[in-house]
Amino acid sequence: MERAEPVKSTPAYSEQSIRVLKGLEPVKQRPGMYTRTDNPLHIIQEVLDNAADEALAGFGKKIRVTLHADGSVSVEDDGRGIPFGLHPEEKAPVIELVFTRLHAGGKFDKGKGGAYSFSGGLHGVGVSVTNALSTRMEVTSYREGQVARLVFAGGDVAEPLAVAPKGEGDRKQGTVVRVWPDAHYFESPLLPLNELTHLLRSKAVLMPGVSVTLVNEKTKDTQTWQFKGGLRDYLQQTLTAEPVIPQFEGEGAADAGHDNFAEGEGAAWAVAFTEDGSPVRESYVNLIPTSAGGTHESGLRDGLFQAVKGFIDLHALLPKGVKLMPEDVFARASYVLSAKVLDPQFQGQIKERLNSRDAVRLVSSFVKPALELWLNQHVDYGKKLAELAIKAAQSRQKAGQKVEKRKGSGVAVLPGKLTDCESRDIAHNEMFLVEGDSAGGSAKMGRDKETQAILPLRGKVLNTWEVDRDRLFANTEIHDISVAIGVDPHGPHDSPDLTNLRYGKICILSDADVDGSHIQVLLLTLFFRHFPKLIEAGHVYVARPPLFRVDVPARGKKPAAKVYALDEGELQAALDKFAKEGVPREKCQISRFKGLGEMNAEQLWDTTLNPDIRRLLPVALGPFDFSATENHIAKLMGKGEAAARRELMELHGDAVEVDV
Repeated sequence: MERAEPVKSTPAYSEQSIRVLKGLEPVKQRPGMYTRTDNPLHIIQEVLDNAADEALAGFGKKIRVTLHADGSVSVEDDGRGIPFGLHPEEKAPVIELVFTRLHAGGKFDKGKGGAYSFSGGLHGVGVSVTNALSTRMEVTSYREGQVARLVFAGGDVAEPLAVAPKGEGDRKQGTVVRVWPDAHYFESPLLPLNELTHLLRSKAVLMPGVSVTLVNEKTKDTQTWQFKGGLRDYLQQTLTAEPVIPQFEGEGAADAGHDNFAEGEGAAWAVAFTEDGSPVRESYVNLIPTSAGGTHESGLRDGLFQAVKGFIDLHALLPKGVKLMPEDVFARASYVLSAKVLDPQFQGQIKERLNSRDAVRLVSSFVKPALELWLNQHVDYGKKLAELAIKAAQSRQKAGQKVEKRKGSGVAVLPGKLTDCESRDIAHNEMFLVEGDSAGGSAKMGRDKETQAILPLRGKVLNTWEVDRDRLFANTEIHDISVAIGVDPHGPHDSPDLTNLRYGKICILSDADVDGSHIQVLLLTLFFRHFPKLIEAGHVYVARPPLFRVDVPARGKKPAAKVYALDEGELQAALDKFAKEGVPREKCQISRFKGLGEMNAEQLWDTTLNPDIRRLLPVALGPFDFSATENHIAKLMGKGEAAARRELMELHGDAVEVDV
């Protein structure tokens, strides 16, 4: 008799299946979301950043980091000491909350009277992550004549808070945090000494007058850094080649009456230009190293370019036929940049890239006039710098011409309504397919004419899903798009000639409403059906203009501002943020753009065209293969697919956002 196969039971999915992670559990389960997991340096840096923020706020002059023989690391400062009284709402010691609660800290209150006006820690996740990923942590706070001690193990309190009066004559003030990183969470338990040394040295550079010391108990070595010459000395010591001209350095900060920025916001910089060697490029925001750069570096690039271009134009130095671009000036620039931003927005918890859109204008507004003045005071040096930039532009254009010669002699007549860009380098060229003539007019005036071309489209584009390829050019709009791009229609298995492609980015720019979304879908259908290799090669993008503008009155140290929101969700998030800053909804003036035509040229540039701060979505197939995507679009765009569309709407109709 055959034995029956056992029936496999399927795990039940019920209310009990949903698990809510509490306290520091999210960090322990997914440490890579909160810190670098290759080694423990970043969790030590979180403690160091807190000590640096005390110095940045003007309350500390010494930071001491000790590598103990048992593998632990301690960070000591002479700041104000972490408060250890009871939190008025949480009814727990503040020092305990700081180390055990995500999103608890002293860096959120940026208004007048806040503990930290400028700081790197703003997510409120920092040292609680350090605690979660350590086997043990000891915290001692010297404050107001008392000393408080608290010990944690694996993120939990191991020894409760003990407070005692300081000994007679003990004037010690500040915080000492000793950390034993848990090797279980890191690929290597060893701290990279070179990176740590570089980090500590840079903190000293960015805080003139503050001494930073590293003590290694194993090797008995002690190093102390204190830079009085600041960024200039640091860059001079770090350069690998001799500068073409003397270093250009400066700083600037907004005063209390500034129209666009809060008091104290600004930047300090040192820049050197070399012909040889690897460029040295370091940037910081409120002393936090931003290894992946960000919008403050874009502001430095913009300021340098505008000033050098203005000098070249003033002295008529540009040879005929040479077009200067930002990277021509920036290519041989080495710099150290330190920005102060009141409410910085970083990409990710480890804060390696700054995303604050206003930082471009902030840094550029101080760098450009300072360099313009310096160049006109040192004309000979200005001419040397101009020569370096022009040489870079000529090399770039020669490289582009070599590609141009292989393109063949047949040139199609470009559409009359195309406003082309001046550059012929497809690595930088962009074409915007713009909905409507009025929006096209604003885009023409607001664009960067060097690299951005505008092709306005009238009305809705033809649905080309079931149009034969040889009938495509009967439609004027599609004919113009194909000729402007420089690529013929083709199928998914064809090998089209892309050597005549005229733009590296083809961007669909339509209104942020339902009609605009329809035009987006029609154009995406055209590219997917008849120009699939452009999508495959990553040349097609969708621009995301905002639907709302919010005019916010002055609040605390922050002046009045204009904020743009993509959709209702972003609008609500912005209003909630302003409400927390003390500005009620009724005091915020909300405007809804009915279309791109309502934006003037400056608004369109600031929100949608400026490469440094715009939001541009690359178009790709995503998780589906070509045939799966083809079947899906066929249901949506096919004329004989009414039944399939109805089924889709019945299944997913509740997920649709209706714009009335």
